[in-house]
Amino acid sequence: MCGRFVLIESLRMMQNLFGYRLPEEYDKRILDMGNRYNIAPTQPIAVIDAGLDGVRHVRLVRWGLIPAWTKDAKTQSLLFNARSETAADKPSFRTAMRHRRCLIPASGFYEWRRMGTAKMPYYIRPRDGSTMAFAGLTETWLGSDGSEIDTGAILTTGANRLMAMLHDRMPVVLDPKDWDEWLDCGNRRPRDVAHLLKSAADDLLEAIPVSERANSVGNDDEALIAPLAEPLTVDREPSRKKADPAPDDEPPAQGSLF
Repeated sequence: MCGRFVLIESLRMMQNLFGYRLPEEYDKRILDMGNRYNIAPTQPIAVIDAGLDGVRHVRLVRWGLIPAWTKDAKTQSLLFNARSETAADKPSFRTAMRHRRCLIPASGFYEWRRMGTAKMPYYIRPRDGSTMAFAGLTETWLGSDGSEIDTGAILTTGANRLMAMLHDRMPVVLDPKDWDEWLDCGNRRPRDVAHLLKSAADDLLEAIPVSERANSVGNDDEALIAPLAEPLTVDREPSRKKADPAPDDEPPAQGSLF
């Protein structure tokens, strides 16, 4: 599950990392996509894809994919996540999986752990402080009045050992060496990239307890990711066997968007 995430670095600063090209004429909001501490569905997010020229490009889409066949965008459910195990077969994501795969840059994301009646937010980020790339999909919805909405979704997979302490799902975090393969929609079909849609290494991330202010999308400031206690971490196991949850643990719920 991924219902909220963070992007600290500006897209200008990330150009060397992702190797994308900023078009000569572009939405100026692109340069303001950094320093966002509580990105939520329906908000604009940056995505990186490979154009017909084979060069990576960055653009903005609305987080919450609208399938092209949708008649009324206002009645469409908010598809901000897509299950990687079934996305290639689901009508909502099938075409995007074949033709419009993308990278979604992120500094980290939030997940919630139920503590009695309360939900404690955790900020999950790479232990080395690097910027991640989620596996994503994009789609352009065309309205009957000629309007267009570019939209996107984050692919999820089963939790690794760290995330299993909080939730049974997590976003697909792509290794940089796999970015080109994932973006190559011209030569690689969904079945050719299915092996990339796996949980992150157990020791890649850390989960930091943070303020309950993260529960509200109205809050968006650096204090949201300030640690309240030592982070949860796990070491990699050679077998990568996932730990079984405690039998009396309640499954965690995602924090409210509002």
